[in-house]
Amino acid sequence: MVNKAIVACLTAILLPCIGFFVSCAQAAATPAAQVLPQVEAAAHKYVQRAAAASGLLEPEFTLSAAPGTRPLAPCPQPISVEAIDTRLLARMRFAALCPGSDGWRYEFLVRSSLSARVAVMAADVPAGKMLADEDVVLERHEVPSLAEVVADPAALAGMSAKRALRSGEVLRPALLSAPILVKRGDAVSIVARRDQIEVSMAGEALDSGAKGAIVRVKNAVGNVIRARVTGVAMVEPADMPVSTQSPD
Repeated sequence: MVNKAIVACLTAILLPCIGFFVSCAQAAATPAAQVLPQVEAAAHKYVQRAAAASGLLEPEFTLSAAPGTRPLAPCPQPISVEAIDTRLLARMRFAALCPGSDGWRYEFLVRSSLSARVAVMAADVPAGKMLADEDVVLERHEVPSLAEVVADPAALAGMSAKRALRSGEVLRPALLSAPILVKRGDAVSIVARRDQIEVSMAGEALDSGAKGAIVRVKNAVGNVIRARVTGVAMVEPADMPVSTQSPD
């Protein structure tokens, strides 16, 4: 009965169809001299976790925090530390907050220097050419932003250069074009998965898209749904969570 209910639910879907907060608290009051170290500890934890989540190889970093012009004050309670702007690792902004009616808020500039082994061009590649394994190597470089480097060469499979790339150039996602896996007018399989149950239905793509793109698809009964591209001629309903079993 449970499986039938899941199948029915998935079929019903087919038919109609990245702020970060770091808590940095101690059990007692926070002396003024401890505010800056707690901000640096929270920023260290943020960079460490962000580097790990991005899959960076052998990350190494240093950081330091600088308060504003106001003198730091003690807090009768544990403080919390909030990341305000972390887009550029070399110039992040964090805030320390003391709760309560007599509380306060201080902002800090946190400078971080992060390096890791990232994808770098091993040879010149003309615009439009698909990258080959021998075109890319891993080298240690500074990482100004986690969104501006490629940590895993395997993620480059099928990617093409948007412009001419030179040997030694650090690869950025913005320099690459993902392969089109679904083309407008193609016959596609609409696949929905939940709790190890899978239901599929034929459809027709009304848009073209690379992996992860949201496209319109007309299903077998004529309804137009929003679908996420998961593979070659394969999509899943966009209103469902991203499937961990989606094809690579």
